[in-house]
Amino acid sequence: MGTLTLIAVTATGLMAGVFFAFSVAVMPGLANLSPADARAAMRRINARIQNPVFLLLFLGTAVLCAIEVFQGRIAGGLLYVLGCFVLTMVVNVPMNNRLERTDDAYWSEYLRRWTLWNHVRAIACTASTVTLLLGF
Repeated sequence: MGTLTLIAVTATGLMAGVFFAFSVAVMPGLANLSPADARAAMRRINARIQNPVFLLLFLGTAVLCAIEVFQGRIAGGLLYVLGCFVLTMVVNVPMNNRLERTDDAYWSEYLRRWTLWNHVRAIACTASTVTLLLGF
């Protein structure tokens, strides 16, 4: 395994961990709050996660996985690029943006849909990690 692949494996694993933590701890914890408190907390989380460390990991992993695709590890690379990066940009980010613009009535729909798609991202990142590790 080359250095680039090792870094991609590590990065996809870290991203899987981030999404896993949201699925099993953060979102269930927010579900126990009132809609107003949960929405306020999630809005703060969404603002704070846009930091240089997270963005470097999230975007850098997409670049690394795109390179992996071109180096023949197509399945592992595409699992991250499509199942994490594209999904985040097409589904989760628009939902986060809508959460900013709407009132507390949107919270229950947001919680259900956002968490479902977050599960998909966690699974895709985990599958990417394993698949890249296996050389696919």
